[in-house]
Amino acid sequence: MPGENLTREEARLRARLLTVDAYDVALDLRSAVGESAEPRTFRSVTTIRFRCAEPGAGSFADLVAPSVTRLTLNGHELDPKAVFDGSRIALADLAAENELVVDAQCAYSRTGEGLHRFVDPEDGEVYLYTQYEPADARRVFANFEQPDLKAPFAFSVTAPAGWTVLSNGAQEGEPEAVDGTAATWRFAKTLPISTYITAVVAGPYHVVRDHYSRTLPDGTVLDVPLGALCRKGLARHFDADDVFTVTKQGLDFFHDNFDYPYPFGKYDQAFVPEYNIGAMENPGCVTFREEFVFRGKVTQASYERRANVILHEMAHMWFGDLVTMEWWDDLWLKESFADFMGAFSLTEATRFTNGWVTFANNRKAWAYRADQLPSTHPVTADIHDLEDAKLNFDGITYAKGAAVLKQLVAHAGRDAFLEGARRYFKRHAYGNTRLTDLLEVLEETSGRDMAAWSRSWLQTAGVNSLTPQATYDAAGRITELAVLQEAAPSHPELRPHRVAVGLYRRPGAGGALERYARAEVDVAGPRTVVTELAGAERPELILVNDEDLTYCKVRFDEGSLATLREHLGDLTDPLARALCWSALWNLTRDGLLPARDYLDLVRRFAGAETDIGVLQMVQAQASTALTHYVTPAWREEGGTALAESALRELRTAEPGSGHQLAWTRFFARQAASDADLQLLRGLLDGTAKIDGLDVDQELRWTFLGTLAARGAVEEPELTAELARDNTASGKRHQVRCLAARPSAEVKAEAWAAVVDSDALSNALAEATIAGFDQPGQRELLAPFAPRYFEAVERVWRERSIEIAMAVVRGLFPSLQDDPRTLEATDAWLAGHPDAAPALRRLVLEARDDLARALRAQECDAKAAV
Repeated sequence: MPGENLTREEARLRARLLTVDAYDVALDLRSAVGESAEPRTFRSVTTIRFRCAEPGAGSFADLVAPSVTRLTLNGHELDPKAVFDGSRIALADLAAENELVVDAQCAYSRTGEGLHRFVDPEDGEVYLYTQYEPADARRVFANFEQPDLKAPFAFSVTAPAGWTVLSNGAQEGEPEAVDGTAATWRFAKTLPISTYITAVVAGPYHVVRDHYSRTLPDGTVLDVPLGALCRKGLARHFDADDVFTVTKQGLDFFHDNFDYPYPFGKYDQAFVPEYNIGAMENPGCVTFREEFVFRGKVTQASYERRANVILHEMAHMWFGDLVTMEWWDDLWLKESFADFMGAFSLTEATRFTNGWVTFANNRKAWAYRADQLPSTHPVTADIHDLEDAKLNFDGITYAKGAAVLKQLVAHAGRDAFLEGARRYFKRHAYGNTRLTDLLEVLEETSGRDMAAWSRSWLQTAGVNSLTPQATYDAAGRITELAVLQEAAPSHPELRPHRVAVGLYRRPGAGGALERYARAEVDVAGPRTVVTELAGAERPELILVNDEDLTYCKVRFDEGSLATLREHLGDLTDPLARALCWSALWNLTRDGLLPARDYLDLVRRFAGAETDIGVLQMVQAQASTALTHYVTPAWREEGGTALAESALRELRTAEPGSGHQLAWTRFFARQAASDADLQLLRGLLDGTAKIDGLDVDQELRWTFLGTLAARGAVEEPELTAELARDNTASGKRHQVRCLAARPSAEVKAEAWAAVVDSDALSNALAEATIAGFDQPGQRELLAPFAPRYFEAVERVWRERSIEIAMAVVRGLFPSLQDDPRTLEATDAWLAGHPDAAPALRRLVLEARDDLARALRAQECDAKAAV
């Protein structure tokens, strides 16, 4: 990544100097097919028209490319060797009005950054797509790569005839034939947008079409052509009808609430291979990871997740695309809002009416973890440069920001919040904003002091803990109920919280645990009395933050915790139950609840969990607890008990249900005994049956992953399985399974493939890392711990940031969970003070996770005494 960074100050200086009027970009992608030398390149010709506020001044354009063929500025030839350094084009003596033409050879990507090229192993077809955020458009065409230099874009693309080619704008006319084997597609000029949300998708994609119409308040009809795309090999699995259903429901919801018509014409959604992220909000041409096209049976939680992502990206059409942050400091202005609006619209406009339950239990867990790392930051972050920006697509920017907005809605009111959004869009359409611009409209609509709210919630880091404290009279009634607020010493801010406090009890012996009293209160300072609940009968459970109105860690008094230990499954309200599971997990992570106690709760109560998304989250957390938080001496015993309970729940689950599938996958992850592995083998070869369980191809790979990690299958069987499933997905699964085998030679080969070579694509590198790191192979992996610290700085220096992040995070020796690994990490940090700040941040985060695991193990060990 040498020379490719851009600082905030450089961007500010350039924005003050330049105004961009238009881009014309012509890409020739005929080289994507056929034989070619490496690196495989394509021709990119870009014409940029821009103005300079200080004629005679100098600036630079951005381009990351192997070579530049020709450069002209205002008609004058520039020597590429003199002005192009591999990432920047120096521009001297600018005029008031300028035209820059750059003819370059740009490289196809195998890392998911820039223009990614994928060859389908099933049929040999080539698929292309772009992914730029935060700053990889410069890998495809010359530009001014910062979000506040918006401009209209006109794209033309030459590609093999017969392909589908898309961009942000609608296609203009029919493709024009070129040399008998190719054609040129031209696309309508866009409205002013940022470089990072421009897009091109090209290849023999399977395409399904639909449309959306709506009569606007002025009587005109808005007609939005809809498209949904995937690889041909996935067409038989593609449920485009459901994608269109959610899309139309979302467009209805946002038009009902935003009072600003969708501004970008068409709405294509492409599901693309080897995608690094969940999705990207390119206006008119949204891209998604193709794993959202389900090859086998999945639970309703997977459909809910896909719907949420569709709506999240759609919200970006307004929050992020129409109105864009000025610099990455205010990334939250788009991501927090999209995360919040995704859950909001999911719950109100689609069949997934329990979306807030998933948000409370799943999405906020991401936020709680990120907000307790040493790298935590305010929602409005201090982003010095592009490397900082890349790392801040995190649980704080997304999930904490969304939770804070949910709290704002409770604080200021839904109507005021939505009216603020409407004014924000109309006031800043096609422009760029900062935090103050949003606060201004929210103050207008709510009548509240948003500056004070912002200081507490957006400009300070850390998460508060809220604990109930109750006293009772002789008759068992509450004399006083208070909420205690605490903060970590490192981030001591106590915040204003609008919370609901719920009182729960069982009306009769063995009955349901239900709420019988509730009060809303504004918590402020270290102790707040809930006067409304004085005199209430004694509860069995006091739930602070009932209904999940605020962002906090929920704690319990002793009586409430005792109730949950015995009656967690008796809670009938799914959101209350999800909040309790979340709080118990936070206690476990914080070393306040022994991990074996959490696993005991999972064994006794997870089988009764009705919400499939909550169940799958609890199962994932149970796996983490077993791998990292229980004391090593108890790990085998705990794993056996967890596998036994998973198999019991699998056998008793309703045949063919999502719960049966979830318990099957969980059992496969925990299976370790000879009997467990024999059952997996029997399910694979058909000698064992479980009523209602369809062992489809995806489930086969799940079973094979466990068998490979336990040494129960070898390469010939995995090769045979790939022949059965000779697809892109099958190849990724096979690579993962091969790397999972318990062999020193296998581990050395996997390590070399991702650390010492860049031959693997992003998807295959990630599959190799996933297979390499197996919880049951701690001793086998121990020799790689020192090699990690020897390699990470070189990897960061030589590889793209996406691959480097995957290696640094994925190969950290977290399974070597003893103080010596902590000491080795500290030694590396102390010995590399000048390493890239983003690299140090990743290592510091991994160190913190390891230190947390060791504290949790200490807590668990005390429970064994």
